[in-house]
Amino acid sequence: MEKIVAWVRRTVSPVFVVLLVASFILWYIAKLSYTYTTDQVMRLNVEGNEFQITCVVEGVGTNLFGYRVYHDKVLRIPLSELRTKTSYDEETYGMILIDPQSLQNAISVRCTDIKIVSIGEVPALKNFVE
Repeated sequence: MEKIVAWVRRTVSPVFVVLLVASFILWYIAKLSYTYTTDQVMRLNVEGNEFQITCVVEGVGTNLFGYRVYHDKVLRIPLSELRTKTSYDEETYGMILIDPQSLQNAISVRCTDIKIVSIGEVPALKNFVE
């Protein structure tokens, strides 16, 4: 192993390694200007009920990278902005069911630089209006 490392140090120029790393970084930056579609986990708070939802989002690579790295805040959405109905199923009796389309619209309003293509399963919320 030491012989291989010594051979690489003798034959590969440090300038070559620096330029190789620089070219990779520039290539990556150039690729960030393209439009991509990916899954993004959003943390939501609806009237005190916090939950996570997986969204399929589309946007420019720099915006998606920014959301992936820096967007760890909770999006607060008032219940008045959402279409809801009360559940009468056995498992979720009396809980509030949120219309997925209205939730997708509410998230889209708060994330203007990326497009919310679709959202995952929306959990039922406890009924806080007694």
